[in-house]
Amino acid sequence: MLTIGVDIGGTKVAAGVVDDKGVIVEHTLRPTAADRPDVVAETVADVVRELSAGRQIEAVGVGAAGFVDETRSMVRFAPNLAWREEPLQKKISGLVGLPVVVENDANAMAWGESRFGAGRGQSFVVCITLGTGIGGGLVVDGSLYRGRWGMGAEFGHMQVLPGGRQCGCGNIGCWEQYASGQALVKDAREIAEAHPEQAKILLGLAGGKIEGEEITDAARQGDQASLAAFASLADWLGQGMADLASVLDPGCFIVGGGVSRAADLFIDRARQVFAEKLTGRGHRPLAEIRLAELGASAGVVGAADLARLR
Repeated sequence: MLTIGVDIGGTKVAAGVVDDKGVIVEHTLRPTAADRPDVVAETVADVVRELSAGRQIEAVGVGAAGFVDETRSMVRFAPNLAWREEPLQKKISGLVGLPVVVENDANAMAWGESRFGAGRGQSFVVCITLGTGIGGGLVVDGSLYRGRWGMGAEFGHMQVLPGGRQCGCGNIGCWEQYASGQALVKDAREIAEAHPEQAKILLGLAGGKIEGEEITDAARQGDQASLAAFASLADWLGQGMADLASVLDPGCFIVGGGVSRAADLFIDRARQVFAEKLTGRGHRPLAEIRLAELGASAGVVGAADLARLR
């Protein structure tokens, strides 16, 4: 049985035909405009038509970066995209003539990793996706936890610093403002502006515009400002996971998302901070902190599998 998984990000739509073993048979990628919801729906429909050619497709799963309602059909709100009460399931299904399931993108990633990736064999998994912001997913005893209204596990919007940075969700001091891709860039820019002597490598690579890729490259070359930005991300990530463990007590954390490609620069420190900040440390088992195995494909695989199990 073949299904199509679609992962909608801020700048691109990734999609693939996925079999029941979680293997991507064919994959495609398209740019899209996150500020134009109708264009996003049309782009998704185009990739589904392309991937369906010559195949028997049973259903489509869509991972969307936003608050998806309990019926898995509408994106109520997206902090970093233009969706507001967006009937995404109805739009896409009407365009492609197939059953469509819409799920939060981090939930889709968590499901994919739990079924086919780093979470295999684990009964209680917390998944954290580090991208522009922070997404979260929670799989308990083989079931995806969604909450009463479908909006559970939005870990990135825990408010961790009163009076802190403004978040796209409308609140202030959310976790994703300190342990995400955008946080990394903000920290590096602030350090480079205040102490340019610490950011010589970074400023040389960036050519006036500091972004995540340049920060990663500079850090690997020993740039002090870039290393400090990664250290801050690691500290906030470790502290946040310790706080989550106090509430959820998972057996395993899985860290994924685009920022995790630079995990060699922060994951060991995050593990150390997690162990140091964990409530009851020394008197309880220490949850594993694993890196996602499916990489950028996790959301596509997870969305496709959720469509299969609809």
